[in-house]
Amino acid sequence: MARLQVIAGLDPKHYARHALHDEARVWVEKNCYIDIWIELLHALRLDPTAMLAFTVAIDFEGDQWTFFKPSHTQIWDLYGLDVQELNVWRPLVEHALEHLGAGKLISTEADAWWLPDTAGTDYRSTHTKTTIVLNDIDLDARRLGYFHNAGYYQLEGEDFNRLFRLEAPADPAFMPLFAELVRIDRLRRDTPAELQIRATGLLAAAVQRLPADNPVARFAQRFQQQFAQLRSGGLPHYHAWAFAATRQLGAAFELAACHLQWLRGLPAAPAAEAVAACAQIATLAKTLILKGARSVNSGKAASCDELFHELASAWERAAAALRAVAAAAA
Repeated sequence: MARLQVIAGLDPKHYARHALHDEARVWVEKNCYIDIWIELLHALRLDPTAMLAFTVAIDFEGDQWTFFKPSHTQIWDLYGLDVQELNVWRPLVEHALEHLGAGKLISTEADAWWLPDTAGTDYRSTHTKTTIVLNDIDLDARRLGYFHNAGYYQLEGEDFNRLFRLEAPADPAFMPLFAELVRIDRLRRDTPAELQIRATGLLAAAVQRLPADNPVARFAQRFQQQFAQLRSGGLPHYHAWAFAATRQLGAAFELAACHLQWLRGLPAAPAAEAVAACAQIATLAKTLILKGARSVNSGKAASCDELFHELASAWERAAAALRAVAAAAA
């Protein structure tokens, strides 16, 4: 079986990740879905910063912040990439051979247990659902090149066999994981000016979806109600909660700040205020996640009232500035 590649020439050992995943970022990794899109677009020589308007509209959902991701419509409108659900009706490896051979990428949920790039966290340690993009498959060599989190990686051997369940006995109770096809045959490379116009329109639409009240205030109330329970659950339980909650808040607003800095032609004063407020949310959320972890680890209570007050104030400033920006751009 010949090796099948969609994006040729990617070398996991020398892959240069996008600047949004630079080690200097407050949140290097955001969530598995937005991370793969940042790197996939980067590998296609497209600018992922253009798609990030949706991050400003995240909300506190009660037990988590919005697991933010770009919509398929936005990906199409900005880049001409067509994303459709893959009906996994046969073994995933057969779909991979079919579609990678036809020049289409596959985004699929996967078990991080078999992903060597998660060494030190989940690899061969914890069964955790994540999302990867299949790009380069060699069935004979049992080797796969894939996008995950903040980079591009390779797995082989037993990891390949287990990821694709090649040696697993037939199990009628096994439920296939969710997967999507990414067609790149109509990829569009707009000029920077055209991309700016489209992105500005998406920002105005995202501002219309801002929460009606301050979601940080609701987050603070929930945090105060359940933090004693979080401490008693230990660090693994806290880390799961913090990923769903604090990390999504901080990472989304860091990306929002990057997007606003990238946009051109916005009214200077409210745009600068929005960037500063979004960046402050990202930094304060990082302080909150670390302070919570220290409290859980030590078993000692920690007051986060001042942190939440600053976070709530920063969100109010960001929302007001974003509405001003959208109104001026209308």
